[in-house]
Amino acid sequence: MSTTASATSVNIDRSAARVPLSRLVRVELRKMFDTRSGFWLMVAIIGFALLATVSVIAFIDPVDLTYGAVSTAIGVPMSILLPVMAILTVTSEWSQRTGLTTFSLVPARGRVIGAKAIAAVLVGVVSMLLALAIGALGNLVGAAIRGTDLVWDATVGDVARIVLINVLGLLIGFMLGVLIRNSPGAIVGYFVYMFVVPTVFGALQATQDWFADLWPWVDFNYSLNRMYESAGGEEWATLGVSGLIWLVIPMGVGLYYVMRAEIK
Repeated sequence: MSTTASATSVNIDRSAARVPLSRLVRVELRKMFDTRSGFWLMVAIIGFALLATVSVIAFIDPVDLTYGAVSTAIGVPMSILLPVMAILTVTSEWSQRTGLTTFSLVPARGRVIGAKAIAAVLVGVVSMLLALAIGALGNLVGAAIRGTDLVWDATVGDVARIVLINVLGLLIGFMLGVLIRNSPGAIVGYFVYMFVVPTVFGALQATQDWFADLWPWVDFNYSLNRMYESAGGEEWATLGVSGLIWLVIPMGVGLYYVMRAEIK
């Protein structure tokens, strides 16, 4: 007795339009605020901006009360909270096991990751601008309370540079989220990058003369911090080279594995 197997062909309609990137970005923005962790993280960003502003007004020497001092104080909590927000934007697909649904609805994983990056940067920029606006208001109030002259020592270029520095720091968190794809692991990785790596590089620079000139070229965090003071040609060059080492190459490796990893 012979058995014959028949194959059934399925016609797939490939003429349907892809989901627009703008819609993907809107979905990712909504997902960032839907969870409790995401919502309270956004609240914390504004709360710490207010706390930093009040602290500067209350404790700084009146002669040093300027908008630059307030904006620098605001930048400290932003440098920690914004990368954590970017990490959670990526890792939520794996930690909350929503990746299978997300990548089934939009099989082009690169477009989903791109939408997440755009959403994270948008939230980061808006958060920084809102925080800097709070700082400007704090500068006005602080000058009135402390009885000092109102000093605006931060130009539009300085503010733009502060926003850029924090966005690049945010992208470091996003890169770790893509590379590790686990919330606790990526957050720990960020704190290692933020605090341990600069300490090791600083000790190496202090004990090894040959490393002194090399330091800005291999330490992205150090190069970013130098941008607060000046943004000349050398600063941009060291930022580009160290960013290639710490941001671009690891991001490429992370994207490679995201595109090929099995989603469960």
